Amino acid sequence: MSSDDLSRTLEKMRADWDERARENARYYVNTAREDWTDEEFFASGEQTVREEILTDMTNICQGKDPGAMRVLEIGCGAGRVTRALSGLFGEVVGVDVSGEMVARAAAALRDRPNARALQNNGMDLSLLGDAEFDFAFSSIVFQHIPSYEVIRSYVREVHRALRPGALFKFQVQGDATLATAPDDTWLGVPFSDEQAVRLAEECGFEPRHRHGQGTQYFWLWFFKRP
Repeated sequence: MSSDDLSRTLEKMRADWDERARENARYYVNTAREDWTDEEFFASGEQTVREEILTDMTNICQGKDPGAMRVLEIGCGAGRVTRALSGLFGEVVGVDVSGEMVARAAAALRDRPNARALQNNGMDLSLLGDAEFDFAFSSIVFQHIPSYEVIRSYVREVHRALRPGALFKFQVQGDATLATAPDDTWLGVPFSDEQAVRLAEECGFEPRHRHGQGTQYFWLWFFKRP
């Protein structure tokens, strides 16, 4: 992908998600319903943490006190999961390509001094400088990215930001039967099991666990090599 094509893809990602946020941010973050109340929306984030974080604390914490951990969330959207993570971990930083989504996340985190949401460029973490994290998480985000190059860049950047041995737990789109288009920011590019392993190795991770191959919710456990 040329630099011009990459710039156009990132700009379309930002513009499309800004528009979705203006139309109905909570629906596009979690399409289970269109009329989320505050209580129901943030309860769904707590459910994600119960199902994907609390059941996996050995891999995530590796003996560390959660309250002493700094956590990075890729694709924080309107703060649904960010808020839930902030009740468990010491510090949480969420990033998102959409300024409209980040504004809503910031409002959701107003009473959480240990959490913040920042707008990034959609493919790297340069705005965080040399900050180091103990765990990185992303749920229902990479499924929407239409470019392998953007995803690869993100994964490399997460590797740079994690402490040695730490886990990046995230999902990709794993159903190759679904039609995708280069400019589709809703249905992202699919990964086979082999492509997922290759992604880990190219970016310096150990692909220790995988679950959901062949589905839209293909979970990956990438550990930064010591």
